[in-house]
Amino acid sequence: MSALVENELYCEDLERIASMYDFSSLDGKTILLSGATGMIGSFLVDLIMYLDEHRSHTIRIVALGRNWTKAERRFSSYFTSPFFTFHECDIIKPLSGVYEKTDYIIHAASTTHPVAYASEPVGTVTSNLLGLMNLMDYGLAHKLERFVFLSSVEVYGENRGDCERFSEDYCGYINCNTLRAGYPESKRLCEALCQAYRKEKNIEIVIPRLARTLGPTMLMSDTKAISQFIKKGIGGEDIVLKSAGSQLYTYTYVADAVSGIIACLLKGKDGEAYNISSDENDITLKDLSSLIAETCGVKVVFDIPDETEKAGYSTATKALMDSSKIRNNLKWNAAFNMKDSITRTIGILKSL
Repeated sequence: MSALVENELYCEDLERIASMYDFSSLDGKTILLSGATGMIGSFLVDLIMYLDEHRSHTIRIVALGRNWTKAERRFSSYFTSPFFTFHECDIIKPLSGVYEKTDYIIHAASTTHPVAYASEPVGTVTSNLLGLMNLMDYGLAHKLERFVFLSSVEVYGENRGDCERFSEDYCGYINCNTLRAGYPESKRLCEALCQAYRKEKNIEIVIPRLARTLGPTMLMSDTKAISQFIKKGIGGEDIVLKSAGSQLYTYTYVADAVSGIIACLLKGKDGEAYNISSDENDITLKDLSSLIAETCGVKVVFDIPDETEKAGYSTATKALMDSSKIRNNLKWNAAFNMKDSITRTIGILKSL
């Protein structure tokens, strides 16, 4: 097994979700998962395999990703399992080859870090839009039961000052005539495309909207601010803050994000979007960097980003999510506050 799935804290995260839901409706079913080696996708793979191995479930996972070597290294213990299959593919192209019958699709693949937004803006947009279309069409051809599209807090744009928190019916400002707009605008268009397929093709869709996410499955190549902070901290380096740090955002620990996705998969209402977030995890970038620095025993220093890096940053200065819909309708609650999320992430990563 990889070191991550042998880690006691990480296994506690998997067990907590395994204990939250009745997964029996998924027995004998196949879940197609895009973005399998990403932060969210890899945790989902570990969860499904944990259910099969430790809870006697029979849920099959067909994992999609662009790099066979990376997947084989990350999921080495699963490659011979009858419940796991990996296919190397690029979802911006129609899915080729013969895949197994698919009952559910969880679409987790997306370009999600600032340097890529700036250096690969065309790929950022096309991977979101074409990837969704190709997976939808594949699902339709295989008589899919439900499609789960992972969206983002970024669809809300900038807070116009007319609300404290983003509820699912809020639509803030995005300047579409900018390089950075490619990510949030394509995510918005993807949500609209979900509704178009749902109406015209009669496909059942649920849309979890994720807050900014952290956790031990983060990719070392990730250039989001929180990922950079954590990488610096666990490496014993001072944390570099590239602004005054007044931005106020909602964050979610990856185990909570995944438990919310599972709630949407099993209990979400067809056609609805749900914020996966926690009011306890609102924090400024300055306080976030200080919390990570304190946990790791390093300092915070300030630096100004270059133009390429800066072009990929969000211009939103306040993005707080309202989680009342998923709490009230699906009875879901986050388990980890901000401090727990940070200490857990750093503790697991340091042990690796």
